[in-house]
Amino acid sequence: MKIEYKNDIKIQDLYKLVAKELNLSPSQHNEELFKQILGGCSGVVSGLGSIRNAYGDAHGKGKKGYRPDSRLAEFAVNISGSMCLFLLQTHKKGNN
Repeated sequence: MKIEYKNDIKIQDLYKLVAKELNLSPSQHNEELFKQILGGCSGVVSGLGSIRNAYGDAHGKGKKGYRPDSRLAEFAVNISGSMCLFLLQTHKKGNN
């Protein structure tokens, strides 16, 4: 989509750029229900980014070791996959 961004961009800021290009930004819609759902998507992306930064191993081990309950870990993986699939399908639909 040729969206310009810097390498140190936070995932929630990158999501906002992509959502705007895909017409998925809450401000691009009039229906309150869609605004709510699309705003929730933004919250999900932000929360997943925070989980990754706080508890993931990409930045090395922190002072506290934390292992989420397996149901929470599975939920994070599944909601990540659903968000990715939704974005890819939306992008594909826009290019047809």
